[in-house]
Amino acid sequence: MNHDEFAAAVRGRLIVSCQAGPGHPLRDTATLARLALAAAAGGAAAIRCGGVGGLADVAAIAAGVTVPVIGLTKEGDDGVYITPTVASAVAVAAAGATVVAADATLRPRPDGAPFAATVRAVHDAGALVMADVATLEEGIAAAAAGADAVATTLAGYTPQNPRRDGPDLGLVAALRAALPDVLLVAEGRLHTPDQAAAAVAAGADAVVVGTAITDAAWITAAFAAGVRSAADHLA
Repeated sequence: MNHDEFAAAVRGRLIVSCQAGPGHPLRDTATLARLALAAAAGGAAAIRCGGVGGLADVAAIAAGVTVPVIGLTKEGDDGVYITPTVASAVAVAAAGATVVAADATLRPRPDGAPFAATVRAVHDAGALVMADVATLEEGIAAAAAGADAVATTLAGYTPQNPRRDGPDLGLVAALRAALPDVLLVAEGRLHTPDQAAAAVAAGADAVVVGTAITDAAWITAAFAAGVRSAADHLA
């Protein structure tokens, strides 16, 4: 799938992230593959996956769904850890990802290679690149490096852009203004359909939602808190 085909597949559509961290009840490759199938059946235009499940999750989900797969690895939990090296990016592509998602912040990468080297290597491997950024400057740099899509995944998760409540729609709007021709993906703390719609209104071509769709523990906790609050109010 080339850039134009991927853009056509996801523009104006929802991308669902199917990931689960260590110790989570859903941390099982086969389970996440079934979640990906369910998400695709519900209308997801693509699946983002991998994370700590890494290549096994990417391979299993790519083998099961017919929509594009955006794959990644998570290596560690500090600094650059989303598909942090050229080697990890190439491995994700080899596992069957249509698109490789990688940290494209301006922080030092573990292998010392620039983000542009990851882009070149992934393109040589026949896949596309989604640049996960936290700031406007990083998004502009990632586009200049040849990324096929820019995503706001890391907004709120780096010192350069501290965490806030809800999605960073201001960054979405700023990236859209600066990069009118780049495939722009909103991701991060998008927990309701209204927030997803607001991201599109701010300029996103596509929206990634994970936790609010695929994390049964998080969803249950939100409902449980609502019920407890109502019961306490009536007591």
